[in-house]
Amino acid sequence: MMNRRHARGEISLRTQEALHGYAFILLWVVGFALFTFLPLIETFQYSLNRVTVTASGITLNFVEWANYTRALFTDPNFVELLIGYTVETLVSVPIVLIFAMLIAMFLNLRFRFKSVFRTIFFLPIVITSGPVIKELTAQGVASVPGITNMAAVSEFLAELPSALRSPVEYLLTSFILILWFSGVQILIYLASLQKVDRSIYEAAAIDGASGWEAFWKITLPSLATATVVNAVYTIVTLSHFSENKVIRYIYDRTYDIHGGIGYASAMSFIYFGVMVILLGIIYLSLRRWAQRGLR
Repeated sequence: MMNRRHARGEISLRTQEALHGYAFILLWVVGFALFTFLPLIETFQYSLNRVTVTASGITLNFVEWANYTRALFTDPNFVELLIGYTVETLVSVPIVLIFAMLIAMFLNLRFRFKSVFRTIFFLPIVITSGPVIKELTAQGVASVPGITNMAAVSEFLAELPSALRSPVEYLLTSFILILWFSGVQILIYLASLQKVDRSIYEAAAIDGASGWEAFWKITLPSLATATVVNAVYTIVTLSHFSENKVIRYIYDRTYDIHGGIGYASAMSFIYFGVMVILLGIIYLSLRRWAQRGLR
């Protein structure tokens, strides 16, 4: 009898905990449904229509998949921007991850004024949104465009294959902007490093392991899960960056006479699909590596 009451009490307690959890996320679910999910459905509806804005309201003329075929097969600028976005993302993600990992390992050491350096590396995250980063980008602070005009760099780029020339040029001219997005990743790596038991490093040192061997056998496998999280976060951050060329192109075509809301909506969904594919490829690749590293 007591066991049954205890079981009922345990079930009741679990139910209460579940209800508390649902209550905490209810606000987010309602906000997502109202401000994200419903607008997405309406945007998809617009993408299948030719949208005309008049003084009396919005007129929809159903055109099926014409906006999508136009974006993929008729508009060369959009396809070129999509290819450039894919290449730039694939170049930026490993650079951000490597830089963030190195800085996190540096900040994990014991030295004075550590908190000051943490603030310095996180400060760009605070100012990279809105008109501030737009003005910095317009002034050329976030890039080094003149570096490709140097004789040595020009000759180096000329010797590269055409497939590698564009990614390397992007890396040389925009590495400041790439490193600007490393603040959150540094904190995630730093939190993961602080969870690693120091006795593991001491035991490895006693067994004769060098610092390089400790990095590959202890540090890097310990950061496997954090690397997956940082890679996904980096792709999402770069994809919705206000100065992203694809986003700017879609925004400019929204009320353009040769574009329109329907065409811009179709380009938005294509862009979203490319981003999801990139996320899936990088996530599955890193996830497989993370599972091997945690074994």
